[in-house]
Amino acid sequence: MRRIYCDANATTPLLPEVVEAMHPYWMEQFGNASSIHLHGQEAHRAVDHAREALARLFKCREAEVVFNSGGTEGDNTAIFGLLRPGDHFITTSIEHSAVLRAADRVAKNDVEVTFIAPHASGLIHPEDIVSAIKPNTRLISVMLANNETGVLQPVEQIGKIAADAGAFFHIDAVQGAGKVEFDVKRFGCHLLSISGHKMHAPKGMGAMYVRRGTPVEPLMVGGSHERRQRAGTENVPGIVGLGKAAELAMESLEDGTIDRLAALRDQLEEGVLKISGTRVNGGWQGAARVPRTANTTNISFDNVEGEALVIALDLKGVAVSGGSACHSGSTEPSHVLMAMGLDKNAARASLRFSLMKTATGADIEHVLRVVPEAVDRLRALSPVVAGTLG
Repeated sequence: MRRIYCDANATTPLLPEVVEAMHPYWMEQFGNASSIHLHGQEAHRAVDHAREALARLFKCREAEVVFNSGGTEGDNTAIFGLLRPGDHFITTSIEHSAVLRAADRVAKNDVEVTFIAPHASGLIHPEDIVSAIKPNTRLISVMLANNETGVLQPVEQIGKIAADAGAFFHIDAVQGAGKVEFDVKRFGCHLLSISGHKMHAPKGMGAMYVRRGTPVEPLMVGGSHERRQRAGTENVPGIVGLGKAAELAMESLEDGTIDRLAALRDQLEEGVLKISGTRVNGGWQGAARVPRTANTTNISFDNVEGEALVIALDLKGVAVSGGSACHSGSTEPSHVLMAMGLDKNAARASLRFSLMKTATGADIEHVLRVVPEAVDRLRALSPVVAGTLG
């Protein structure tokens, strides 16, 4: 059976170039990057090379790159590392659970938390951030790209708002890495988090941009690794893999890959919308299209249970998602779609299609043959369909 993977926002495979770059550091060059002998020096040079690549990706100083275990650790570091009792924290109701659950925890420690809701388009409007600011606002955290809808948030405007308010600004950029050109100075952020496995690097590997002088307390304490910003022996193979993936990501932002991916996403979206009772969730503000990542669309199917459709498509060789992989198996509808105004039934009837950069036109054609058949079959089994779609 042919299998097509349309769940890249959940995770991505390692690219061959990434595996090749990592390979020597599992066995031949196994040294501890903190050791001063030859083995350690070889590992240290590899870490430095990867740090240079991440600095180019972020457009920052090498000393402002901190390697960690991924997006969750980065998000948690920004929130727990900056907020203290009496502070005010502004974030949004469509963030990843790494931000939302951290916000819930600091709220129990006398940090006041304000959650900004999106508009129906999926956009956070900057004026809503302005309205929420208080004299004790210390941190604003807004994601760059939503993991379920792909909608890109106006982080540059929010960065200016944070600067005017004298607040720190953190961006969860996990879903933007390799899809959107980064420039932390243009974004105006103090901290930015990415995760390797969303950009063809290893799972359990990530990095943060931490602007020089930002007084963030580390989550991990112990040795003097990462300039005392994140203790623990460096995962040299993982760091090397992330560095190589960052180099490849920068190439794809310049060689037309992103435009090609957007065209495939649009082809998929247009084909699926030919099915009756379907609509795109978010991405539109009136008649105007709002910016999205090139690989993502989220579509609602009337009179279909989303989880049943995920299973039906998987049996036909097409892997998609009902939302964030971190909530897979949850009986609750998507908090993102609910925040955008969808009711529970529509939220539960929605699927996310997220393409890998290696997707082809033949892949999309195959998906467009499989999806209508699966939808028709499930609707035929539903007792409510006959009177609504016939």
